[in-house]
Amino acid sequence: MGMRARLWPGLTTREIWLDVLLALSSAVAVTLSRRAPGEAGVLPGAVAATGTVVLAVLLLVLRRRAPLVPFAMSAVLTAFSPAVTIAVLITAYAVGRYEIRWPVRVAAAVVGTVAVVQPWALGTLNEWAGAVTAALLVVVLPGAVGAWARARADLMTALTERAERAEAERELLAREAIATERARIAREMHDAVGHRVSLMVLQAGAIEMAATDQERVEQLACQVQVAGRQALDELRQAVGVLRDGDDDAAPLTPQPGLDDIERMVKECRAAGMDVEMTRPINAPQVDPAVCRAAYRIVQEALTNAGRHAPGASVTVAVERPPGGLVVRVVNGTATEPVHAGIGGGYGLVGLRERVRTLDGTLRAEPRLDGGFVVEAWLPA
Repeated sequence: MGMRARLWPGLTTREIWLDVLLALSSAVAVTLSRRAPGEAGVLPGAVAATGTVVLAVLLLVLRRRAPLVPFAMSAVLTAFSPAVTIAVLITAYAVGRYEIRWPVRVAAAVVGTVAVVQPWALGTLNEWAGAVTAALLVVVLPGAVGAWARARADLMTALTERAERAEAERELLAREAIATERARIAREMHDAVGHRVSLMVLQAGAIEMAATDQERVEQLACQVQVAGRQALDELRQAVGVLRDGDDDAAPLTPQPGLDDIERMVKECRAAGMDVEMTRPINAPQVDPAVCRAAYRIVQEALTNAGRHAPGASVTVAVERPPGGLVVRVVNGTATEPVHAGIGGGYGLVGLRERVRTLDGTLRAEPRLDGGFVVEAWLPA
């Protein structure tokens, strides 16, 4: 198998048998052309036998890898025996097919034409016409056909590679689209459902603290029930997006925006958080995607404040400077024990992805007084 790979790289069994057949044909043609010694234009027996064997081997082994070698030898031998002309035809095609340098092809065509025409042995005009015609048919035409076959093969290879690259690019784009959609759905589920569950945890803790106040317990239990229903609705909506697009029964609700931030702040107050909010008055129209991102930023910041700094005061500010929208959430230090084991740490990562998608900036860092600030600038 190693010898085959070295002698016939990349060839099929059918192509190898074709080479063997061509080599045997050349050897038989040269052998049958031998005449009795002493006649004009006759090769000596030893030279003919040696040339036949060498030409056959070179034609078989080097026709594709080094086509100039068998072509040069066949051109030399054709000057002694016309039967070698078939070898010139085959090797001329090989030069045009497997030699990529055009100057070399032209030089080979000139050498082969001279070897076939043999101008030193011509006299009459008819002899010249016949010799030139033979050279065109034996050298020039096979070489041109070989060059055309090479160009066609290169074109097919280029088209195949282009198609493969296009297919690979389509697969890559499809994978990127799937990854982007998965990240988007994960952000929505984390921001929406996670916030509701965090509120339920806070409200459940408030119920435990207000166990002696029956009216307060009933109020908080009602709030837990409402938050649970909202979490289920948002979860069903997210799951509906993952279903087949033909399923029109998936629950769809309007996406939250700036006008919903105040309602969310009131829910957090009802859950026991100390939240203050400032909003711009008569703010110009803002893109819905920016409004939704601002809502999610405030939502995640309030969730983190209730989770990591319970009892701390929180300030929510929404400003509308020229060309942008600024959302700022600042909380102080915790005054109650921190709830451990809540959350998976993907909230700020999701916010950074969301803000980066809108070409905005996000700053989320601790403050010197022990609190935390989340501030985002979004292009409006």
